Formats: sequence, structure tokens, C-alpha cells
Amino acid sequence: MTNPLHIRAILGELPDEMLKVVGPSEFASGRYPLERCVLDLRTFAAPLTEALRQLPFAGFLADAPDILDHHHNAIYIPCDAVGTVGPGDVIEVLPTRSQIAVRYRRGENGNLLFTTERCNNYCLMCSQPPRDVADEWRVAQLRQLVELIEPDEPDLAISGGEPTLLGEALADLVQHCSEHLPQTRLHILSNGRHLSAPGYAARFDGIHPLLSWGIPLYGANHSLHDYVVQAKGAFAETINGIYAAARASQHIEIRIVLVKPVVEHLRSLANYICRNLPFVEHVALMGTEPIGFAKAHQPDLWIDPMDANEAMAEAIELLDASGMAVSIYNVPLCVLKDEIRGYARDSISHWKRTFLPACESCSLKDRCAGFFSWITPAWTSRGISPVKLEVM
Repeated sequence: MTNPLHIRAILGELPDEMLKVVGPSEFASGRYPLERCVLDLRTFAAPLTEALRQLPFAGFLADAPDILDHHHNAIYIPCDAVGTVGPGDVIEVLPTRSQIAVRYRRGENGNLLFTTERCNNYCLMCSQPPRDVADEWRVAQLRQLVELIEPDEPDLAISGGEPTLLGEALADLVQHCSEHLPQTRLHILSNGRHLSAPGYAARFDGIHPLLSWGIPLYGANHSLHDYVVQAKGAFAETINGIYAAARASQHIEIRIVLVKPVVEHLRSLANYICRNLPFVEHVALMGTEPIGFAKAHQPDLWIDPMDANEAMAEAIELLDASGMAVSIYNVPLCVLKDEIRGYARDSISHWKRTFLPACESCSLKDRCAGFFSWITPAWTSRGISPVKLEVM
């Protein structure tokens, strides 16, 4: 796993808010209030002038321990953590843990706004098991974070838990993104159930120019879908929520996690989507993340991707014929048949991605999603092997 999100540090006195890490170029741009900036002294080739030291930065960041002798509001990062945070990133100071948490990383492919730990589904393979906690405080933090994210950030996910449980606060957060990040593609990961509430989906009509929704669907009927998400009535609410979102001119992606009971009925699910949800723009076929609830249900959920190839190929053919874009996420290239390998994406966030020893000599490694860092032999395909391409 590269670049962990939580980094041990020795901390001085810093404000309890999101802070932007800035180097010379960010400082020169004047884009961010100095009171919300941490100046990264590691990026300066020469000692700072006294005038620069006197500016009202929230703090100073260095990899030399004597920084704390000169600045009461300094952050010292030990040498073994150098490179894990840098200019452009946004951090949160966690003094009780002697850590800083990276809440946004410039150039990362998996930046997100984590809205809540609560959820009204209890999916068998949930990688983020829900907790019934009062965490409405997150919204204020996220608003701070949005204000410090790079304005040219191409993509940002809004996730949880279930984001729509925030109610009106989710729409307000999206509006805040519209004001500060109008060129950033926003993708809300939601189970879609609350979108069926009267008037709720309409609240997002026109609110952000690049807003889309990723909504999971696991069966062509209530029995399979409700079983996978462990919530009675979820299928009906999800379908009604998808229709409500379509009426509100929302861009919709259907997400299908490739667990065994879903793969066994994947063709019928693809056919259902084609017939009943023709407005869907994208369908993502997703490998399971082997963490959270998934670990406890591994015998019921695991299917080797090698054994899912035929089902995926049939589903892709149907969806393609209906004009829907299709992608395969979280599945290594070597286990996919040649005819569907082109649908696979480099989808696993870099901070939680790893490769196996067999990958080192693979010609496709640079294009491959790889594996979640917490993969175990029980979740590893028998087909993992390096792909060798002839050099023309």
C-alpha cells in the first residue's frame, strides 16, 4: 500500500480545521487564506526570510525535529513518512493520536468526501460496515475541505455510509461544490433508496453541472437484491429512486458487485437494466473488496473471476447493444478473457492498491487495477499470472 492516509507526526499548536499544504508555487498564487495554510518548509531551497516567517500561516511543515524549537505551530514528520504528504494536499490535525490525516491528495485517483457512517442497507459484502452514530458534524468539515481542494481536480466521489441520509445537507454540500469546484466531476455513491422520497431527487436537478450517481442493483427482482443488501423493500425503493433521479435529469450509473449469487443471475439482471432502465449511461461490474462484512461471508460470496468470465461477457454484450457504456472495476487484467479485457479499468485507489509477486514481470501492470492491499489467498484467483506481450 502506498501513501497511507494517516501519518504519524509530532504536532505543535494548530487550529482544529482542514488545512492546505502549500509550497512556493501555491503560496505565490494567493489562492488560499494564509490562516488556513501550512507552509511546507521542505520545498524551500534556502532558509526562509524573517518576513516570510512572520506571515500568519496556520503552521509550518518540516522533516527536521528542530522545527518545533522555532515554530510553536509546527508539524514534524519523521523521515520514514517523508513523501506521504506534500504541496496541494489537504490535511486534518489529529493531536490525540499524534497524527495528521490526508483528506485530499493532489493527483490521487481516489479522492472522496466521506459523508456519514450511517446506512439503511447492510450489504453482505459492505467494505465500510455502517454504524448508527451521530456524525452530522462531518458536513461542516467537508465544506471546509471543498474550499481547499484544487479547482482543477477532475473527479471527486461523495460516499459513506449512505450520503442521502444527510437529507437536505447533501444537496447543500453539492451546491457548495458547485460554487468552489464547478469543473470537477462529482459522483455520489448511493443506494438510491431515499431518492424515492417525494421531491428529494428533484432537489439535485441543475445543482451541479457535472453531477452523477452510482447506484447498486443486484438482481432483477426483490428477492435477490433485498437478500444481498439485507433490507426488506430495498429493491422497490431503489428502482423508484432511480426513476425519480432520471425524472430529475440526473446522470446514472448502475453498480453491480460480482459476488457469487449476483453472477449466477447476471444475464437476467443485465436484461432487466436494458429493458427497464434504458436511460442508464454506465454500468460498472465490480470485483469485491475483501474487507468489512465481506470477510465474514466469504464462502457465500466468493467466485473466482475466471469463473465469472462467461457471465460478464454475456452481460456486456447485452448492455453494449443497448448503448450503455460498461466498465469492469477491481478485477486484474490477467484473469479476464481477451474479449472483455478492454472493459477493465485502473480503478482501485492508489493508496489502498497492491500487486502480487507474479505481477512484477507482467506486460500489463501499468494498466491494471491490481489488488486491494488486504487481499488474502481466499480471495485470490487461480488465474493470476503475468501477461507477456510480444514487442513488435
